[in-house]
Amino acid sequence: MSSANLSVLVGKNFACIKIAGRANFASSPDFKTLLSELAQKGFGHFIIELSECVLMDSTFLGVLAGFGMKLNPQGAPAERGIELHNATTRVSELLENLGAVHLFKLTSGPMQLPADVKACTPESINPSHEQIARTSLEAHQTLMAMNPENVARFKDVTQFLAEDLKSIEKASE
Repeated sequence: MSSANLSVLVGKNFACIKIAGRANFASSPDFKTLLSELAQKGFGHFIIELSECVLMDSTFLGVLAGFGMKLNPQGAPAERGIELHNATTRVSELLENLGAVHLFKLTSGPMQLPADVKACTPESINPSHEQIARTSLEAHQTLMAMNPENVARFKDVTQFLAEDLKSIEKASE
């Protein structure tokens, strides 16, 4: 299954990540690593450009929501936060249905970036099956903790992922 292509521009106070293609479980570990690395470098404002994001699954959204909750534990977009730019109707509906829309500032229109931005090439971590399973489990646990209505939606998925992760860990011993 193909996954998202991530491209990054950084400026003085922000990082812009363009997501093209399918933002799914397979690209979630790379996305999570990228967000963590950018935050460690001091970036506090993130623009996620979604005009070419054709699909966002619950794992990817859970990673995004978890990061949004870390940046703003109070749950309201602020100076430090995530701006979702040009989200498709499908992605906007997913954010609303899963109770995550409050974590982000939604914007649309042409992107206005300052002249001093530079492109960065994110490195893929080439995630293992274990990393994908762990990221998926954590993402779904985040969605369930964030919105009680998500418990019924994802309890079977998280149970399956937890069992899958245990069997992977047992096989690698």
